[in-house]
Amino acid sequence: MKNKSKNVLQAVDFFCSAGGVTCGFKQAGIDVLGGIDIDEKCKETYEKNNDAKFLTADVSNLEIASLKKKFNIRLNQRNLIFIGCSPCQYYSTINTNKTKSKKTRLLLEDFQDFVAYYRPGHVFIENVPGFEKKEGSPINRFKEFLDRYGYAYDDKVLNAKNYGVAQSRKRYVLLASRINKKIRLPVPIENEIINVEDVIGNSILFPPIPAGHRDETDFMHTASGLEEINIKRIQATPHNGGDRRSWPEELQPDCYKNHIGHFDVYGRMSWNKPAPTITTRFNGYSNGRYGHPNQDRAISIREGAVLQSFPIDYKFYSSNMGVIAKMIGNAVPPEFAKRLALQFL
Repeated sequence: MKNKSKNVLQAVDFFCSAGGVTCGFKQAGIDVLGGIDIDEKCKETYEKNNDAKFLTADVSNLEIASLKKKFNIRLNQRNLIFIGCSPCQYYSTINTNKTKSKKTRLLLEDFQDFVAYYRPGHVFIENVPGFEKKEGSPINRFKEFLDRYGYAYDDKVLNAKNYGVAQSRKRYVLLASRINKKIRLPVPIENEIINVEDVIGNSILFPPIPAGHRDETDFMHTASGLEEINIKRIQATPHNGGDRRSWPEELQPDCYKNHIGHFDVYGRMSWNKPAPTITTRFNGYSNGRYGHPNQDRAISIREGAVLQSFPIDYKFYSSNMGVIAKMIGNAVPPEFAKRLALQFL
């Protein structure tokens, strides 16, 4: 009998966080052997949901040859995929602290060292839009490396809303293979747009709750509390996509009184549109267009998770809602990852 591992695609998920890519790849039928991440807080969530090993490690300092034993992989393994969705705030188009995020600019080069050593059959990269254009970005050197090592690849900025996710989320994606020289990114499906109402509009599954509601069950339909001024603000915001342009002068924050623009801040989501990009702070009303379409609160932890396309029963392990929101916001949407994974099959 043939060894099943020689026929089934396997993967190792570098920078795996709470398991968004791993979840999607497993849904596609790929055997994810485990993930690597520096954040110990993600370990329980990753392992219990994905039945895969979580290695707590800094990829920058991890002994390259050690993965042979840790994940039972070998060199030149044709059915192996290396997943490298490294944090790269340094190249993000969003205003981030470039000093604090400086180290992230080197993580793709660290990942490249593992690819060069193991020569897996396939490689998957996902990162911030702009990553492929910013001066000094390592992606061009990585693509030159792929050429030298005999990998074919296809890369582009894609929007998750065209791949079964109820969210507008643009990301740079690269699929590479030294086995399949015709590897291509999936074609976007323009007529398959899923809206907010399709995902969180079921009032039985998501019953109305007030700001500050705490759901002690694993479902975590928990909403952040609001100060009195923000209660007044969201009450003054029209349902289904309204924003602060409808507020009276006394409710406007000082920083916006003489500023035109940034109307997503303090805005409500629209039922009939995809959600905006779910960030690590989606559970805060003032952090973007994260107001519920018709309830006077920000979206709940579970609502953010399903808008990211995590399965409804995916459990997040932490007593700190900020930590869980970070797990969710940092993830690659599992459905998006699944659609990309299918290209390897």
